[in-house]
Formats: sequence, C-alpha cells, structure tokens
Amino acid sequence: MKKPYSFATAGAVVMLWAAGPHVVVPAAQVGGTIIGHVRLTSAAPANATIRMGGDPLSSRATRGTRVTSDLVLRSADGGLANAFVDVQGKFPAGAAPTTPVTIDQKNCMFTPRVVGARVGQALKITNSDPTAHNVHSLSTRGNDFNVSQPMAGMMSTFQLKSEDVVMRIKCDIHGWMVSYVGVAAHPYFAVSGADGAFRITGVPAGKYPIRVWHERYGRLTANVDVKAGQTATVDFSYKGTEQPSTAGIRDLVVPAQAMAALGFTPTE
Repeated sequence: MKKPYSFATAGAVVMLWAAGPHVVVPAAQVGGTIIGHVRLTSAAPANATIRMGGDPLSSRATRGTRVTSDLVLRSADGGLANAFVDVQGKFPAGAAPTTPVTIDQKNCMFTPRVVGARVGQALKITNSDPTAHNVHSLSTRGNDFNVSQPMAGMMSTFQLKSEDVVMRIKCDIHGWMVSYVGVAAHPYFAVSGADGAFRITGVPAGKYPIRVWHERYGRLTANVDVKAGQTATVDFSYKGTEQPSTAGIRDLVVPAQAMAALGFTPTE
C-alpha cells in the first residue's frame, strides 16, 4: 500500500513512524499529530482516456497502453488520493527545507500530480521525455513561470515566493498535462495517499481549522484540537456532487505545417 506524503518541521525529528522504534523525541518538541482519511462516498466517475495521437513521440511512448487523466483516484473502500490537506493558523517562522520538491515529466504526464511545498523552498521540474515540453505555472501569487524544455534531461528550478493553495502547472504543448503544488508558509500539510490517508506531524498544541482541497471536488473545512504528544483524527468526506474545479482535459492539436517543419509525418 502506498504511503501518503507527509511533511514535518525542519531541524526536528518528528516523523516517528519513519525514524524507527528506538528513536525517542520529547513530546514538547514534536507537538501533536493529525491523522485522517479523505473519502469519496459515491462511486468515482470514469477518468477520461487521453488521446496522444497529435504528438507522434508521445503516441509512440505510450503505444499499447490506455492512458487516463487520473482526475479522481478512489480506492475500493472510498479513499480519495491526491487531496491536499493543510492546517490553518499562525505558526512560528522556520526555515524552508533545502531539498527541492521535484516534479518529473515522463510519458507526457506530470508525476506526481499533487505535491506540497514550503514558501522559500525550491521546485525542480525535469523533462524525462524525448520530446519538447513547456512548463507553465498559472499562479496569481507571485509563483508564476513559463519556460520551455525542448530536450530530454532538461531541468528548471523555481523558488517558491509566497503561499499558493493550490498552484496549477500545465504544459502548453500537451494540453492534458497538469500538476498541482500546494505552497504553504508552514510544514503542517500532507497529500492523501492511494488509500486516502494522510498524516501531519509536529503540529503545535492548539485548536485550528484544517482544510482539504481536491482537483475535482474543491475544498472542505473542519476543526481539530491538537494536544502535545497525542494524535487527533480528522476525516473528510466528499459526496461527489461538489462543484468541480475548472481544470479540464483536452486533446492536443498540432498544426500540420508545424509538424512538417519538425520533420514528422502523420501517424494514427
């Protein structure tokens, strides 16, 4: 079973589940833990099939496979993946991690689809495809960028300057490619895993609003009471009737003249 993404305070060992059974950390240092699930109580809609025929290289790389948009990923028991969960409140300032958050472009898809990052952290995006991509952030919070990556192996790094929940990134060449980055000023956020589970550690004691965002179903908000050294549980449930976001899937259309200029001939 795939583990959910989890983020913690820099300089403190707060991810006890990963540190091993022999690591002891004072409760005052780790704060409290929030766990929970994001669920979809209705059946998941069918994810659209992506037709890559407009780009010969994309089509060739995925030949024989059915590529879908993965807009809604629901487990057998209703867990909803790729939901960004963050705690709301004012927290002591802390240094952002020096390790960048990474997004890859492989087989003409962004991976991961949803990821979290800190203000001040670097975002590194790589082109692992033998075709051109364009990395375009639609941020309105100062995290905007728009760069071309015409060759495999190219990497672009961007400094995240301000909170942005949630920032959409697309490829202007391949319209079906999309990724989302939740940029927070603190480390108390997570992205739900394949089973819908999330875990946020090291949260200072207190009562906070906590919210979840999903690409199709939007936001839900709850309240949580965090106690030092203890675990609080918060679950979110979407009914499936919530207003979807404006994110969409469309086919790539490449003008014939442009294809000829690149030396490509039409393929099915």
